Amino acid sequence: MNTEEKIKDIIDKLRPFLINDGGNIEFVKYENNIVYIKMMGACSNCYMLDITLKEGIEAAIKEEVPEVIDVINVN
Repeated sequence: MNTEEKIKDIIDKLRPFLINDGGNIEFVKYENNIVYIKMMGACSNCYMLDITLKEGIEAAIKEEVPEVIDVINVN
């Protein structure tokens, strides 16, 4: 499994939790050790977005793919 596939797999495992809260997540691209995602639904404008992104999604990805240096939400 390559790095991008690992990242997509992690995102797929996180998706049900986001859907449960009325949101969703979409993988956009992996480039220069940065993961680009798009938060959708209730997640796109939630006041907890930054915490979810950094402490949830980014932490989960970095734990399994340590070469990732950042996770960025694109609109």
